[in-house]
Amino acid sequence: MNNKQWFQEEAKFGMMIHWGLYTLLAGEYRGKRIPHIGEWAQSYFEIPNAEYEKLAEAFNPIYFDPEEWVLAAKAAGMNYMVVTSKHHEGFCLFHSAYDTFNVVDSTPFGRDVIGELSQACRKHGLKFGLYYSQELDWHEPNGGGYKSGKTNCGEMSWTNCWDFPDNEHKNFEQCFRAKTLPQVKELLTNYGNLCLIWFDTPHVITPAQSQELYDLVKSLQPNCLINTRIGNGLGDYRSMGDNEIPDEDMSGILAEAPTTLNDTWGFKYFDDNWKSADEVLRLKNHLNSRGINYLLNVGPDGLGRLPAPAADILKEVGKRA
Repeated sequence: MNNKQWFQEEAKFGMMIHWGLYTLLAGEYRGKRIPHIGEWAQSYFEIPNAEYEKLAEAFNPIYFDPEEWVLAAKAAGMNYMVVTSKHHEGFCLFHSAYDTFNVVDSTPFGRDVIGELSQACRKHGLKFGLYYSQELDWHEPNGGGYKSGKTNCGEMSWTNCWDFPDNEHKNFEQCFRAKTLPQVKELLTNYGNLCLIWFDTPHVITPAQSQELYDLVKSLQPNCLINTRIGNGLGDYRSMGDNEIPDEDMSGILAEAPTTLNDTWGFKYFDDNWKSADEVLRLKNHLNSRGINYLLNVGPDGLGRLPAPAADILKEVGKRA
């Protein structure tokens, strides 16, 4: 069975994992809380890269157990996992030859998180996919988003304008050549077969760049699915907006709805607005009955633990499924 057929007929329910240096902040910086999603803390607080990089020196998630995460997903009835290999902060959870700002080279932890999760998924029969922020990268002088101003809430910048304020002269092509393309090649070469690659937030990426990125993925792994957030009308399946729950039937196309279990993607210690197991199952049934896969996010904490309420909810979902 190819991945398109699997995605349409069998995927149904998956776990998304947002994990990175932002989990150490846990939604708070210098006594102030971010009122938005936790993984955007660097942009919201405009934390300089020189300071933000120090989080890597403290990143040592001693409780990280890839099998625990995978088995929690399996027990909940999930069929695939999608993990943030690099989010907008620019920090990689894999060993990259193209940027030392990664979990192996820049942290005392020193372990390749993506490699370990890939192996655990294969061991336990869970399909494995990767999230990669192909354009937004706050660690890069030429990271994208520089023509888009503030986010919808009006309080966060898409691009790093606190370290690199000259938006007029930024050129994403430089970041695309030096980091995006070679790192995507690493992900598709070093971590086995991926069921999908999950791109995000296209802003300045050109049609030619989206096409080149699409072609690169297909040249290395023809069976790997690509979501529509690659930009410019490309992609094998449609990604709904964040927490968008459509009512229309989409069984004629490939579609997926990414949603949060509370109100954030990346861990925030004070976000206790958890969905109940009943609500998770209601949403799953609603989406699956319309031909839409349900990708439910869990944000582990900075020590590598699934938040206890999230773990309990997933167990209950599995019991009732």
